[in-house]
Amino acid sequence: MEQLYSWPWVEAQVARTLEVWNAGAGRSTLGGVQYGVHEQERREKAYDEALRAVERELKRTPRSKVERLQTQERITAAFARFSATALGLEPDAIDLLTNDFLPVGTKLARWARRFDPNLSMPDIVQACRNAWTACGLQPLLGESIGITPSILGYSLLYPYSDNYLDRVDISREAKLRFSERFRNRLQGEMALAEDDREAAIWTLVSLIEEQYPRAEYPEVFDCLLAIHRAQEQSIAQLGSSGQFDDAQLLAMSCAKGGTSVMADACLSHGWLSPQESRFSFEWGVLLQLGDDLQDVRQDLDRGSVTLFSRAAAAETPLDSLVAQLLRFSERVGAQMDDLPNGNEMLRELLRMSWRSLIIGAIAESHEFFTPQFLEEAERCSPFRYGFLRSRNKKLASRQGLYTTLFDAFLEAPDDGEDELPLPAYRRVPWREPEAILAEG
Repeated sequence: MEQLYSWPWVEAQVARTLEVWNAGAGRSTLGGVQYGVHEQERREKAYDEALRAVERELKRTPRSKVERLQTQERITAAFARFSATALGLEPDAIDLLTNDFLPVGTKLARWARRFDPNLSMPDIVQACRNAWTACGLQPLLGESIGITPSILGYSLLYPYSDNYLDRVDISREAKLRFSERFRNRLQGEMALAEDDREAAIWTLVSLIEEQYPRAEYPEVFDCLLAIHRAQEQSIAQLGSSGQFDDAQLLAMSCAKGGTSVMADACLSHGWLSPQESRFSFEWGVLLQLGDDLQDVRQDLDRGSVTLFSRAAAAETPLDSLVAQLLRFSERVGAQMDDLPNGNEMLRELLRMSWRSLIIGAIAESHEFFTPQFLEEAERCSPFRYGFLRSRNKKLASRQGLYTTLFDAFLEAPDDGEDELPLPAYRRVPWREPEAILAEG
């Protein structure tokens, strides 16, 4: 059967996306809403009030299930107050975050801990980030927001596969061998798993296959194979500073990010129109480049080459690249506006999240920008940059406290919410998925 989302299709989409990216070069203005110092101070006060409220709750160390559920409710209320004042969100947007997106994350986290108790909090948070992207796509594709078996399975693939391929202590040969076996599984082959990682991945793929039978939804598996190939190409970005020019680096980032979110979209709906495919691809490119900007310092340390880390290594200010990224986000927003589904409140919330990702990343990587650009960018932030860096440092020093917060939200109410399949994976020799699923 011919692939709808074949690699030539991906390459053509990358080329179209690069045209959009290049069209945004040259202008230096950042645009968008700007904030005065007094307004920033007001929002910072709300930030600190919410932070203190959360920390007071966590210091109580809730022990019973009832106490942990009450803690959840009070922390959610504190988040709502923070969102209204510090972020300036309207009540319907706050309701969407607290009653739709937050439950997606908590359900995924609870399932993940039953699936594999050894998954770390950062691993699960990473999976939640992907699930939130998929669920942000659902209303834009005419679907209701909610975690599904396929979104669950795809999101949890990241800790087992993507992170493994990003490790610098694993040889390129070992990564390529693992990648080949993973590709075979995505193509439908059922080889025995060689280790715990493969056993987990095989089971997660089976969740997708059960919701979307291969014969009926071939586009789903085209998308999964596309992101897999893009991930294989991205392995080459580690330690390859002289091998690729900027255009090639950008093309690889486009392929990886675009195919990742396009897979989210296809798993949210089962199939995509050409318009939906293009929008989700460009959204993925935006998120990938935003992540590359956030990770510029870490990428420099580990020798991973991206458009941003290469410029930083050459001591070239990132001003123009980030201004270009903000303009690209405007183009993605225009694509979103052309979709037939999704309301304006969701669209504005997504726009705000994209812009916040970029503006916040500037604060953390301030040494890579000119003072003039930082001054302009800070006016586009609801919080002053010094405040953001101070609070991020404070949060990083209190990981134990926030592990308590994470654990508090893993407590499930007695509302019969286990509509998701029970985790199939066990740390035992691999067997056919049907046999394990039957065990519950």
